[in-house]
Amino acid sequence: MEDTNTTIKTPCQNCDEDYEEGFQFCPHCGQQTEEDLTVGVLFYNTISNYFSFDARFLRSFLPLMFKPGVVAKRFVEGKRLKYLHPAQYYLFVSVIFFFILSFKVREYNNAANKALKSGFETTKKQEPIAINPLDSTDVANITNPIINNPLVTSSMSEEDRKVLDSALTKELSKSNSKPEINLGYDTKKLDSLIAAGASEEEQLRGMGMKEDAGFFQRTILKQLIKFHKNEGGGIVQAFFDTIPVALFFLLPIFALILKVFYWRRGRFAHHLVFSFYYFSFLFIVLGLIIGINQWLYDIPDWLDWLIMLSTFFYLWISMKRFYDQGYFITFIKASMSTFIYMLFIVPMALGIIALASFVFY
Repeated sequence: MEDTNTTIKTPCQNCDEDYEEGFQFCPHCGQQTEEDLTVGVLFYNTISNYFSFDARFLRSFLPLMFKPGVVAKRFVEGKRLKYLHPAQYYLFVSVIFFFILSFKVREYNNAANKALKSGFETTKKQEPIAINPLDSTDVANITNPIINNPLVTSSMSEEDRKVLDSALTKELSKSNSKPEINLGYDTKKLDSLIAAGASEEEQLRGMGMKEDAGFFQRTILKQLIKFHKNEGGGIVQAFFDTIPVALFFLLPIFALILKVFYWRRGRFAHHLVFSFYYFSFLFIVLGLIIGINQWLYDIPDWLDWLIMLSTFFYLWISMKRFYDQGYFITFIKASMSTFIYMLFIVPMALGIIALASFVFY
């Protein structure tokens, strides 16, 4: 007798495994069973695959912006498919933010390039200022009226007058030295070596590098030559290009500060989740401020600063909801965390970024 319950199976176009007819998605690999490859599908899949731009992004956006701390708390509690993963959210938002920021960076870079080029040209045209040296007679003509003025020296002993005379003579003698602009190396000598086609080693020696110079000193001097040749062009762009990489190290440090203040409140991963979502919020706010100022409306500076100040209160409420502590103690911890981060971590990071951008310039 023929089995009428036999199910019809179809091979998946992606993994070649059979599945029952009627399935919308392959139960083995998850690919949609019937999907025409249109331009819309192509671009949606691209964005979805690389940035996870799907319903979870939009489902996370409103609570992230208007319910501080809620998304991070729910994600830690286990609702992890409902919201976009914090690291993916941070990655997507940071890409959009730095894209918007690039327009401002281009303006800053062009302005800095012009200023640096003008400074280099001024230095090259700078001529030594001729100063006629003072001889002993000139010095005496200046010091004698002072030493012999009773209003100045009437209360002084003879020994004090000699000390004053000696000090004046010494200071006037210093004025004979010729002032010069010093950038740490002889710019004219380096220009001559470059124009003559001297080797890099000769240029380094012309800048005063000793033969026993270490790797770090040699690297800095090489970059200084490059900086000189380019007349500083592109150094601002190099600085901003280093910031995204630095932020991947700064964010875990912020999470570590939170771990110190909330030692018994979850694992380090929980603080990291909170930090990912909070930094995503910061990037969204900064991106909106920059974008609106750039293309729509010039927001007054006082309002820009007020909006930035509001991000601290957002942090305060976020920490209150995420860690379930009182408003006052949370305010103290939020203030201390911000203080430590802004006073110690950020300046140190900016110094490292500046050094790294120069080394890899």
